Parts: sequence; C-alpha cells; structure tokens
Amino acid sequence: MHDLASFDYAIVRVVPRVERAEFVNVGVIIFCRTLGYLDARISLERERLLAIAPGIDLDEVERHLRLIPRICRGGTEGGPIGLLSPSERFHWLTAPRSTVIQTSPVHSGLCTDTAATLERILKQAVT
Repeated sequence: MHDLASFDYAIVRVVPRVERAEFVNVGVIIFCRTLGYLDARISLERERLLAIAPGIDLDEVERHLRLIPRICRGGTEGGPIGLLSPSERFHWLTAPRSTVIQTSPVHSGLCTDTAATLERILKQAVT
C-alpha cells in the first residue's frame, strides 16, 4: 500500500469581465508540502473563452497563463516569485485577486500519486 499524502489545489480561471463574475476554468495548481511537490497544468479552450468574451486578447491571456507552471517549477524561469519557497509560491498563485486570471478557493485532499491526481482534477474541472 502506498502512503497517503495530503495536498492542496486550486482551479485556475479566466474571468474576462470581473464585474460579471463569469469565468472559464483553464487549469489546476496542486501543492503537496510533505512531498515538496508544486505543479500546474493549463488547458485553455480558446473557443470556449471567446464564447463569453469575444473581444478578449487570447494571446495576452495565454502569455500570462504560461507563467503559472513556470512559477510552480521555481527558479529564475519563474521570475522573482519563482525564487520563493514552494509554499510561498503556491500561496502567491492562489491569493484572492480581482484580475482576469484568478483561482478558486483552495481545496484539500489525500492521494498516493500527486501527478496523477493533478491530471484527474484537470480532466474533471477543466476539460
């Protein structure tokens, strides 16, 4: 039997018009402190986003979304935030904000395989 590890995760959302509170789920960030695991997967369905925000600059949104996995990986590739500890990076990424790219509240769970759990949550919540 594999050991269970606790993890926290948040769904990444694009909120084109913050005042309308409409959003499209586009990714997942997962953090497991005990395993030192922090990762994200992004899957933007451009047509879906354009359906609620026809005028949105998709290239700009994608440029910002690509930063999330880089910040998770850490190091200079993630800019100044990438130099923080994994815990600090996760909390920075999931902090409440009123911008076009936001995250859901943080949820918790138990798993034996964080990478497989990330893919499962992505499939359930995004694709």
